[in-house]
Amino acid sequence: MAAKSKGKSLSCFGYPLSIFFIIINEFCERFSYYGMRAVLVLYFKYFLQWDDNLSTAIYHTFVALCYLTPILGALIADSWLGKFKTIVSLSIVYTIGQVVMSVSSINDLTDHSRDGFPDNVSVHIALSMIGLILIALGTGGIKPCVSAFGGDQFEDDQEKQRSRFFSIFYLSINAGSLLSTIITPILRAQECGIHSKQRCYPLAFGVPAALMAISLFVFIVGSGMYKKVQPQGNIMIQVSKCIGFAIKNRFRHRSKQFPKREHWLDWASEKYDKRLIAQTKMVLKVLFLYIPLPMFWALFDQQGSRWTLQATTMDGNFGAIQIQPDQMQTVNPILIIIMVPVVDGVIYPLIKKCKINFTPLRKITVGMFLASLAFVAAALVQVQIDKTLPVFPAAGQSQIKIINLDTNNATVGFGSQLNSVNVMSMKSTDYMTFETSQLRSLTVTYGNKTTIKSVMLSEESRYTLGIKTNTMSVVAELLSDEVTSKPEEGNNLIRFINNFPDDINVTMGGTSFGILKPLSASNYSLFPGGRKDEIMASINSVPCSITSRAFGFGSAYTIVINGCSQDGLDILYSEDIPPNTVHMAWQIPQYFILTCAEVVFSVTGLEFSYSQAPSNMKAVLQAGWLLTVAVGNIIVLIVAGASKLSKQWAEYVLFAALLLAVCIIFAVMAYFYTYIDPNEIEAQLDEEEKKQVKKDQEVYEKQVEDDSQM
Repeated sequence: MAAKSKGKSLSCFGYPLSIFFIIINEFCERFSYYGMRAVLVLYFKYFLQWDDNLSTAIYHTFVALCYLTPILGALIADSWLGKFKTIVSLSIVYTIGQVVMSVSSINDLTDHSRDGFPDNVSVHIALSMIGLILIALGTGGIKPCVSAFGGDQFEDDQEKQRSRFFSIFYLSINAGSLLSTIITPILRAQECGIHSKQRCYPLAFGVPAALMAISLFVFIVGSGMYKKVQPQGNIMIQVSKCIGFAIKNRFRHRSKQFPKREHWLDWASEKYDKRLIAQTKMVLKVLFLYIPLPMFWALFDQQGSRWTLQATTMDGNFGAIQIQPDQMQTVNPILIIIMVPVVDGVIYPLIKKCKINFTPLRKITVGMFLASLAFVAAALVQVQIDKTLPVFPAAGQSQIKIINLDTNNATVGFGSQLNSVNVMSMKSTDYMTFETSQLRSLTVTYGNKTTIKSVMLSEESRYTLGIKTNTMSVVAELLSDEVTSKPEEGNNLIRFINNFPDDINVTMGGTSFGILKPLSASNYSLFPGGRKDEIMASINSVPCSITSRAFGFGSAYTIVINGCSQDGLDILYSEDIPPNTVHMAWQIPQYFILTCAEVVFSVTGLEFSYSQAPSNMKAVLQAGWLLTVAVGNIIVLIVAGASKLSKQWAEYVLFAALLLAVCIIFAVMAYFYTYIDPNEIEAQLDEEEKKQVKKDQEVYEKQVEDDSQM
C-alpha cells in the first residue's frame, strides 16, 4: 500500500489517506451507539426495575433527543467551531457519557448489603440520565458533521472517489450497527460482579464506551492529514431568517391597501435576494410533505423498545444457538443488506416492465402501508403470546395447586359449598382459583383416612398443598409459592420439596438450596433458560445425583425428591409456570415487512427530497428529515401514555390504525403534488440574473455617456 504526498495531503489508491481514519472513526462510533442502544430498554426494565411503559417512554425520549441535537451540531460546526473541532469536542462529551453509563450499571456501586440488588437505585438512575444526555449531545452533535467532513477531504476533480467514499461510509455504519447488536446482547447475558453475580450490563455498556474512546483516538491521530474548511455560516440560519422576515413583513402590511403578492415568501424580497427566496420556496414545498412522516418513525423505532420487550416473553432456542431478546434487532440490518439490492435490482425493474408509474411519493406511501401491516403482524404474534401467559390471582382471589406425594390416590375438598378434586398418586393439579374469603378449610381423604386442615389465605397469592399419608394419619402441608409473575429474560425459577423421611442437602448447578426437612420446600432460585443442570442431594451423608431436564425459558418448577435408587435421584417435576412456547422466529415476518417498508420509505424519501430542492439546501432537508424521526419518537410517548390500553396487542393495532390513517392523508397530499426540476429553476434564475446584470451594465454605460456629453 503506497502512500504518496500530494502537496500537504497524502493519498492512497487515489483517495485521501485521511478518509480511512474517518471511516474507522464512524465504524467505532456506530458500534458504540447501536451497541448501547440495543440493551438499553432491558437495562431500564431489569436493572432499574422500571415497568414496560416507563422503560419505553425513557427509551424513546432518548432517541428523540439523539435526533434533535444534530441541528445544534450543524449550527456549531458551520457558524462557530468548524467541523473538526466540533467532532473532537462532542466526541469527548460522547465518550464521557458512555463511561458514565457503564459506571451507572455497576450493581456493587451501592450494593452495601451484598444481596444482589442496589441499595440506592436513585444513584444509578441519576448517573444513567446524565450519561444518556451526554450521549445524545455527542452522537447527535457529530451526526451531520462526520460525513460532510469526509466529503471535504476530496478535491473538485475527485467526484467519483467522493461518491465511492459515501458508499463505504454507509457500509461502515451498517457494519458497526450489525456487529454491535450481535455482540453487546451476548455481553449483557454474561454474569459478572464482585459480591454477587448479575447480568453484565457494565460490560455491555463498557465495550461501547471503549469503542467510542478508540473512535476519538483514531480521529485525532489523523488530524495532521485533514483538510479543514473554515466555518462559512449555516444555510439553515439564512433560511430561518428569510422565513421569519417574510412572516413579520406580511404581518406589518396586512392592511388591504397593500397589494397581495403571489407567494407569502415574496414579502421577504425587500431584504433577501430572489434566488434565496425561490430556493426557500422549493424547500418548504418538500418540508410540507414531511408533516405526516413522523408517524412512520413512531412505529419503526419501536423495534428497540416494544418489540424487544415482546421477545423477552418468547422462546429464543434456535437449536445450537440461544438468541437473546435484544439480538432480534439484528434481523433489520441483515435484511437491509439483502433487500436493498433485491428491491433496486429486481422489484423496481419488474414494476417498470408492468408499465406502472411507481413515483417516489407512491413508494413512500407503500412504505407507510407496509409499516402499518408489520404492526398488525406484531399484534397477531402478541395475541398468541398472551394465550400462553399464566393467569395469576386478582384482588380478592387466591390460587392453590395440589401435589400428591403419596403412592395412593387422594380426594381434596374445598369447604362444604365447593367442589372436590381427585388427585392421582405422584401427580399434581393445575392452579385452581378461589375467592379468598370463602375458603377457610380443606378436607384431604386417602381411602378411610381423612383430615381437615384450616387455612388462612392471602389475597393475590399462590399456594401449593403437599399431601401424603403415614401409618397413623393424613399429612397436609400448605406452602406459599411467593411467585406472582412470570420469570423475565427467559430465566427459570426452581425450588425443591423433600418427600424423603430424612433431612437432605440439595444443590443444583452449583446453587445450594440448603438442608430440607421432610415435607418442607426450599425457596425459588433463578436459573438461566434452556439449560440442563446436575441435581445433587446428600441423603444420610450418601450423595445421589441426576441431570435435570431442559426447562425451556420463562418457567417455574417445583421438583419433588422422593429418594435415591441405582439410577440416581428419584424426582417428580411439577410445573408451576409454563415456559415460553411462542418461538422468536415468529417475529421474523414483522421484521421482514418493516424492513421492506424502510427500504421503500427511507431510501426513497431522502432521494426524493434531494431531487426536489437545490443542492445548497441539502443541509436544511437533512435537518427536516432528522426532525421527523425525533417527532416520531415523541409520538410514541404521547400515544402510549394517552391510550391506557391494558393489552399490548391492542396498542400495536392502535399504532397500525394511526399510521394507516396518516398514510391515506399522505396519499392525498402526494396526489396533488407537482414535481419540479430545481436545476431548471436555477437555470432560469441564472438567466434572469445575467439579463439583470446586462441591463444594469447598459444603464451604467448610458449614464457615463450622458455625463461625458454634459
